[in-house]
Amino acid sequence: MSYGYSKTVNLTYEEALTRVEEELKERGFGILTEIDVKATLKKKLNEDMNNYKILGACNPPFAHKAIEMEREIGLLLPCNVLVYTNDDNETVVSAIDANAMLSVVGDDDKIQEVATEVSNRLREAVDAVEQKATVSA
Repeated sequence: MSYGYSKTVNLTYEEALTRVEEELKERGFGILTEIDVKATLKKKLNEDMNNYKILGACNPPFAHKAIEMEREIGLLLPCNVLVYTNDDNETVVSAIDANAMLSVVGDDDKIQEVATEVSNRLREAVDAVEQKATVSA
């Protein structure tokens, strides 16, 4: 996957959701939006699927910095983080690669610096969820 970073973790879906939020918070992110895709598809289409949530994560200082540099960058925010159950009943945590996401802005070195820092923090959060899951297993 070239536009994100993903780990299969040894946690239940609910445990992973809790840990993801904790790890993001430790890195300066809050959750602005939460989309329960499973519930939405059941309600709107009467379709069943595995657990699947999209968390819209935001680090306010980085968001502010990026918006100050490029007003329209808000179209690409917040940074999405997924927690879902795959077909093997494993829990997966994924985060957007902000460098890939913001590459559409062009060759703006300052924006790419922000994107790199955001990507690093999101990757650290995903890794921490996996590491803490391994320790507690």
